[in-house]
Amino acid sequence: MTTNPAAAIKFGTDGWRGLIARDFTFDNVAICAAAYARYLKESGFGKLGIIIGYDTRFLSEAFAKEAALVLCAAGIHVTLSCRAVPTPIVSWSVLNAKAGGGVVITASHNPGIWNGFKIKSETGSSAPTETIAQVEKHLKAFIDSVETPKKLTEDDAGKAGLLVVADLVPPYLEHIGKLIDLNALQKTKFKIVVDSMHGAGAGLFRDLLGEGYDLIEIKGEPNPAFPGMHQPEPIDINLKELEARVVAEGADVGIATDGDADRIGIVDENGVFVTQLQVMSLLALYFLDTRAERGALVKTITTSSMLNDLGKLYGVPIFETPVGFKYIAPIMEREKAVLGGEESGGYGFRNHVLERDAMAAGLYFLDFMARTGKNPAELLQWLYSKVGKHDYHRIDVQFDGEERAAVIARLEAANPAEIDGCKVSRDTVDGFRFTFPDGAWLLFRASGTEPLLRIYAEANSPERVDRLLKIGRQMAEV
Repeated sequence: MTTNPAAAIKFGTDGWRGLIARDFTFDNVAICAAAYARYLKESGFGKLGIIIGYDTRFLSEAFAKEAALVLCAAGIHVTLSCRAVPTPIVSWSVLNAKAGGGVVITASHNPGIWNGFKIKSETGSSAPTETIAQVEKHLKAFIDSVETPKKLTEDDAGKAGLLVVADLVPPYLEHIGKLIDLNALQKTKFKIVVDSMHGAGAGLFRDLLGEGYDLIEIKGEPNPAFPGMHQPEPIDINLKELEARVVAEGADVGIATDGDADRIGIVDENGVFVTQLQVMSLLALYFLDTRAERGALVKTITTSSMLNDLGKLYGVPIFETPVGFKYIAPIMEREKAVLGGEESGGYGFRNHVLERDAMAAGLYFLDFMARTGKNPAELLQWLYSKVGKHDYHRIDVQFDGEERAAVIARLEAANPAEIDGCKVSRDTVDGFRFTFPDGAWLLFRASGTEPLLRIYAEANSPERVDRLLKIGRQMAEV
């Protein structure tokens, strides 16, 4: 066990993540599972059983089994995935089985030396703040008691009827195939390249679209080192191979999924990365215009002002939240929102589980192309014809200890009346955001899952975005 497990186990924006072997150990996973079990029994959700899944990271399957056997020892029925699966499959399985919650062993898009413990609520969504607070209360009590978590052997758990190992994929694929006209999509002549980034989404687009579909998959084999990239995050810097392959193959589109396949990246037919803000805005246009659906849009503060413009154009409300799907999902449920999403490339949809799902997003994007007959670059120009041109970029700066704290302190003190020669207004919904009269914005935010300061900017030209980001670095003195 770590010398200070209380310091090592801390739940952030979406679960607890730690460095494998230093923080993320079998002992600490067992403590998390024991604390979660106490919450489940106290809340009554334990009677409904839970679902556990895991990604392709180092020892993820073994960590998942450890958590399962601790939960079984508490008398909670566990359905454990028989293979690595995307996080949204676990989320949907919780909802479909009417389970009391779920656990996913994954660090999502973090580098390969990380792993994580995500908790899902009974709705399949990320566990809300109140739930995490209760789990952390039990976690502290457990640590203070210096008690060793009890666990069953796999044989004993099976004989007691408390552990079932199952394939979660087929029921999910059957459901997701009904979100669109899959037969019509399978008949399209698109050529697509899928980059699974060595993660849990490998092979699933092929399963959905069929063996006869013109699909090429790269990085489809599991590899916990995620070679060739700093981390399995579907952003431009990590998708150079996909961008080149799309051009070389003459493909219509490239689709990338992150380590646990809840985030998506899109590359257009020219090998150009379509930013996450553009993708969410395009998906909003797809639902509001092409499908003629109506419903609220829910966005985090790091997503595009284009969504606000689309809301006005199509007469639907826009709701803005701090970063984290645990903030988005409750509003989506309350408002019956058609779409919710965040800058990371995670989007959730009505009539599906209220959680990020790269597979659903990919299918919807392909359906958008099929229904309109437009390629991604043409879809983007159509979007701009309605809301004007928008450009976006983000830079990440890593900090340690006191240095990071000093930067945050400088940003807390900063409140300029003007930036780049224009008046700005400041808000602190999540981080420090400065908004310009024309809708452009500059935002500083400390990551909730990694030791990073993120600096974001959206404006009407790439030159202005670059200028704002440089000003941002100067303001933070980094």
